[in-house]
Amino acid sequence: MRVAIVNDRPAVIETLAMAIGDASDLQLCWTALDGREALDRCREDRPDLILMDLLTPGLDGIETTRRIMTEVPCPILVVTGDIQGGFSRVYEAISAGALDAVETPTRDTNGRVLGRDALLRKIAMIGSLTRTIPPRGVTRKPGHSPPIVAIGASTGGPSALSTLLRGLPPDLPAAILVIQHLDARFTEGLVTSLSQHTALRVEAVGDETAPQPGRVYVAAREAHLILDGDGLLTYVDDPADAPHRPSIDVLFRSIAARSSVAGCGVLLTGMGRDGADGLLALQRAGFLTLAQNEASSVIWGIPGAAVALGAADRILPLDELATAIDTHIRNLRPTAETGRTGR
Repeated sequence: MRVAIVNDRPAVIETLAMAIGDASDLQLCWTALDGREALDRCREDRPDLILMDLLTPGLDGIETTRRIMTEVPCPILVVTGDIQGGFSRVYEAISAGALDAVETPTRDTNGRVLGRDALLRKIAMIGSLTRTIPPRGVTRKPGHSPPIVAIGASTGGPSALSTLLRGLPPDLPAAILVIQHLDARFTEGLVTSLSQHTALRVEAVGDETAPQPGRVYVAAREAHLILDGDGLLTYVDDPADAPHRPSIDVLFRSIAARSSVAGCGVLLTGMGRDGADGLLALQRAGFLTLAQNEASSVIWGIPGAAVALGAADRILPLDELATAIDTHIRNLRPTAETGRTGR
């Protein structure tokens, strides 16, 4: 993987270069001292990943991220000295298209790089974004459990989620489950931000939570969120080799395997393909499946992969998804024989 560094501090560039140099599969392709230089370098030589500082002079890291994702899109990992203290800026960068954030590595008195492993883990995760998880089909019978709206998002997802949730009515008779590819440390901030854009109640998921209509449940741990056999939301460690924790595919497949559940599966903007196979499983299980269209996506990786699989029943602009969800959920009706909910 060819990695670029955008940072105006030579000592930080040197430390990052040392960390990258310790990995045999990583190569430093170029460095830039500010945002404008980074844009020029990207146009000439697009890297596989950019390590982006937020406080670059002139064009800052947030605007640089936004410009890169518009003009020459490529994966961006925010590298910052204070993730918690600078959460609002990190969140803004992620909304602009950055994939994740990690604390800036430092060096001790012996010259050893502290924080190297955390940085390399994030880089490895981003490098695995295009990994394919094999699909699994299931057969579903509609039932009386609360309808589920399962949503997956990655690059540009926080902003897209805010727009989608703002369009949903507070009396939506379904539970909304959200997987956003994001470091677990940002979940609290994401929940707070989403709460400001919707009348629905937004909360981080704890263990063994029974989903209720009219609530939004956001995955909040570096483990896989699933809907288990008892209809409860809980976390599991397997599959251990999934590129993302939590994984959209894992959640979607767990829902598809529940014969008593009806609803919608939705994929929003994002890099990679996590969620595409899961959406196909939901479609085969009788769910309505929706994908954000390319024009309104920051990156049309995940929804585009689902479309390529034929997993999306409808491909819609971001501002039309809420209406499609609301209409479908309200049109679900109990069958005369079983009292269960049908599509």
